[in-house]
Amino acid sequence: MKKMYFIVNLVAGKAVINKKLGKIVDEFVKAGYEVTVHTTQSGGDAVEQAVYACEKGYDLLVVAGGDGTLSQCLQGVMGCEKRIPIGYVPAGSTNDFSKSLGIPADQIKAAKVITHGKPVLCDVGGFNDGYFSYVAAFGAFTNITYETSQKVKNVFGHAAYIAGGAAHLGSIKAKPMRIEYDGRTIEGDFVYGMITNTASVAGMINMKNFLLDDGIFEVTLIRKPKNAAELGKTAVALLRNDMTDKNIVFFRTNNVTITNLSDKPFSWTRDGEYGGEEVVNHICCHKKAVPFMVRGKSRLPFEK
Repeated sequence: MKKMYFIVNLVAGKAVINKKLGKIVDEFVKAGYEVTVHTTQSGGDAVEQAVYACEKGYDLLVVAGGDGTLSQCLQGVMGCEKRIPIGYVPAGSTNDFSKSLGIPADQIKAAKVITHGKPVLCDVGGFNDGYFSYVAAFGAFTNITYETSQKVKNVFGHAAYIAGGAAHLGSIKAKPMRIEYDGRTIEGDFVYGMITNTASVAGMINMKNFLLDDGIFEVTLIRKPKNAAELGKTAVALLRNDMTDKNIVFFRTNNVTITNLSDKPFSWTRDGEYGGEEVVNHICCHKKAVPFMVRGKSRLPFEK
């Protein structure tokens, strides 16, 4: 019998996973899996449990939670010699990465994708000594996701992020940066930057023409606008995926180094979680590093 290790974050999103957990497990059992369920107990618990699943010979690791929970499991899997396939049941507030994988928002349907789908190798981002599934970012609003409490996220959903961002409008400051990639160097003051491999970021920024298995990430940087009106115009362009705005720098690469040129440290996020405050940050793409369970028949964004 196939063995599945099922990691569940019971407080992710609006905690709706609690009502469907029995049906989801039943779906897995009917598909022939011996299911071991583990509910996360702390911030780093999912990392340790993912390592456990890989080392103990489980055939499949399934994660039910938000993008942050999935990212933690990815940290564990990437550190193991044997990287078992990952199934994802989206249960967070935004679930950006599940959209990129073509996984339904309905959790029962997502479970069926796992039982009837196929494992496909996807790229994984490397960030200094850690990893990310779909985005690493710095600057304006990136701290909102991990500074907003889980209870507030559960109650207000996307409104929690918007309200938090509005409260920070007056404190947006540009950061002097050096960006090095493919033999090129860019220096300047930037208010935001993100390295992505996804269809959407924060449920609001939609990315186009990306592949999940090509070994290339998309890099988007926003230079310091001259005034609030210009900032607003650039923000709208970003939301529309219009990379022709004069304040937006956009390129694709598999390896980039971003250096903080100021004396004050600033923080990064990885998949919506706190990512540290290093002065020099190395971001790379690990091509086709981990298998994810996806639909067996439909054509997906990463299929060539």
